Amino acid sequence: MKLGLRLLLGFFVITGIAAFFVLRVFVLEVRPSVREVMEDMLVDTANILAELARDDLARLEAGGTLDGSAFARAVSDYASRPVDAKIWGLSKQTLDYRVYLTDASGRVVFDSGLASGASAIGQDYSRWRDVALTLNGRYGARATREVVADESSSVLYVAAPVVSADRVIGVLTVAKPMRTVQMFVDRAERKILLQGLWLLGLSLGVGILVTGWVVWSVRRLRRYAQQVQFGERLDAPHLSGELGELATAIESMRDRLEGRERLEQTVRALTHELKSPMAAIAGAAELLQDDLPAADRQSFARQIQDQVQRQQSLVERLLELSKLEHRRSLEHAVALDLGDCVECALLRAAGRARQRELTIVWVHRDAAVVQGEAELLELAFGNVLENAIDFAPAASCIELRLDATATEARLGVRDRGPGVEDFALPRLGERFFSTPRPAASGETLRKGSGLGLAIVREVMALHKGRLHITRADPGLRVEMVLPLAPHH
Repeated sequence: MKLGLRLLLGFFVITGIAAFFVLRVFVLEVRPSVREVMEDMLVDTANILAELARDDLARLEAGGTLDGSAFARAVSDYASRPVDAKIWGLSKQTLDYRVYLTDASGRVVFDSGLASGASAIGQDYSRWRDVALTLNGRYGARATREVVADESSSVLYVAAPVVSADRVIGVLTVAKPMRTVQMFVDRAERKILLQGLWLLGLSLGVGILVTGWVVWSVRRLRRYAQQVQFGERLDAPHLSGELGELATAIESMRDRLEGRERLEQTVRALTHELKSPMAAIAGAAELLQDDLPAADRQSFARQIQDQVQRQQSLVERLLELSKLEHRRSLEHAVALDLGDCVECALLRAAGRARQRELTIVWVHRDAAVVQGEAELLELAFGNVLENAIDFAPAASCIELRLDATATEARLGVRDRGPGVEDFALPRLGERFFSTPRPAASGETLRKGSGLGLAIVREVMALHKGRLHITRADPGLRVEMVLPLAPHH
């Protein structure tokens, strides 16, 4: 399972469990809370009605009822009142209090009526909890189901003592069915569930965003590591927190490993490259100690000079390549005409081209403005041109071509030399890898250092470009591909 799915699943499970328990607590608390509020209101109502019924109950004769009394008429009038109240969007159209009154013995002397219309007048309620507790001087209340198996048929009874001359002369009970407030309970539960679903959805959305951000950051880090693995030159991605620290650590580790590997490769290759010129210099110096004809002495001296120049060129190119490899980006990039850079490099190479009687011509030249450093681009093109001059047959033609598309410029150099075998093409541009090239005399072969094209590749990487090398018939075609500058 991918990292993103793992994070999202874990977040969703944790959020879902938390939401389930929170919603469960809320829903389970709705009904008890409504009942508590209802009981509180019934306590107030029962005590008010107990005061109103006191005088009528005090005048009651033994064995009589309160039918026809002022209190009975008031309760009857209450029950017959029409009502149509809009309570926060819900309609109430019935008055639901049941009121009954018992004397000091617990006998019912007044009853506003059951839901079925029956009356409990004359019945003994002294053992009912509301009446019994109140007659004993305690708070009396009870909840009784009209249908035993139906919880929604529960009716809440709250009693208050009727006191006259500091003596309890009866008990007044107010009852209210729970079903009369059920619509309020249902609405509250629906709102809680709906808000809970919204909260769960919002949490899921936040989880997706957080997961997406984490996965995006990890993928940037993975892509950076993969590109570094393939040798691409990139800066570490800018990430926050621990991932940013990890990216910085990877970059530092890469720099150290690349530096160590590059040093080892350079030392091995440089040792190999220096063997031949050092041996030639040592041999020529040893022969110069003997008595030799002037022509031989000049030949050996010229050989020493050539080998010293070769080593000097090798060291200079190696230093230049090392500086390029340690750069991560261009330092002074400006918009410049690529054709002008080519012309500057052509002026420097004109002397060598004339010595070999080479003709350098433009086959095609578009206007191309790129973002870069002129010195580096001239260095890169100069190395490509130098290779073409070395490999081109004397008195031949070197062709230049500059094409511009909507997004990039392609600068190509083609010679008509011996070319390169297919197996060697992918390795051109590696340090110290090169193919034999004709000597100036055209009679013997000599081998270059391979640092010229390595420098070109590094310059292309810094400019976000690339180097293409293909065979031509005859010769070799080398293309430098660069992105055009913005707005050009």
